[in-house]
Amino acid sequence: MFYPIYLNLKGKRVVVIGGGEVAERKTESLLDTGASVTVIGPDVTPRLASLANAKRIELHRRGYVPGDCKEAALVLSATDDPEVSRAVWEEAKAGDILVNTADVPALCDFIMPAVIRRGELTIAISTGGTSPALASRLKEELSHVLGPEYELLLELLARVRPEIQQRIQDERARKALHYRILDSDVIALLQKNDSDAAARRLREIIEDFACHERTT
Repeated sequence: MFYPIYLNLKGKRVVVIGGGEVAERKTESLLDTGASVTVIGPDVTPRLASLANAKRIELHRRGYVPGDCKEAALVLSATDDPEVSRAVWEEAKAGDILVNTADVPALCDFIMPAVIRRGELTIAISTGGTSPALASRLKEELSHVLGPEYELLLELLARVRPEIQQRIQDERARKALHYRILDSDVIALLQKNDSDAAARRLREIIEDFACHERTT
């Protein structure tokens, strides 16, 4: 059983060993977090080469050598060479660095989940490494349910959160207000791409709730 956790990798060095499609997917996901990604592999996909040309990643077109993991916050090994995978694992362990080895659970400190992102909303799905296909299928199904309106909703909530915290002092009341917002027609308005109407409706809910709180 794995403990779910989200890491802040912004600006931190992450090393990806390998240059194939798996390494490419992992690199793309890491770039979304703001990590400083170094890819090491003798042969790389056109997409990885393009990212290197655009200065979005640091690329070393060669095989792994001891010391490549030095000062990394995280290491992802995506090579089909078992000896390289073992060597990367041993170096990471010696340096107290978290490491994930693709398709080798025994050489993993953590599992790479299937991820759905809607702005700041992040949903990670993991099967503990037993069935990545199931995780991918669930991701597909949830992606149809969670549209771009949830990203817009979070943006609205982020703008009003300081005001809510200031005006509604009681924690239980604040929680009730947030549930009232989520159960309202705000999301439906955002689904219609009517952000202005959604913002007005959100404002009405906050004002009505705050007024009620003052009179009780």
